[in-house]
Amino acid sequence: MSPLETRKQLLIVESELNRVQLAGDVAALRADLHALGKRAKSFGAIASTAAMAVSVLAAFRRTKPALAGGKRSWLDVILKGAGLVSTLWMALHSPGRDRE
Repeated sequence: MSPLETRKQLLIVESELNRVQLAGDVAALRADLHALGKRAKSFGAIASTAAMAVSVLAAFRRTKPALAGGKRSWLDVILKGAGLVSTLWMALHSPGRDRE
């Protein structure tokens, strides 16, 4: 076998090893993406529950009289913003839009 043929055979073997390594990397990436998708769904469920709780808390908070002078407390501002976020979250993540 000539040095050129030997070099060619080594390159073919190296190429095959790289191909196998790439296939393994792609399989690992797919598994990681699948796990990430599961975590995102889990986070979505937690965020939805938290949004509902904030909405309920904000609804109870609105029934209290406002502070004198028309000033709002920082808690009122946070609750109003959280209520808006929860409304948007529930509108965008309705049960009909979820896919498994």
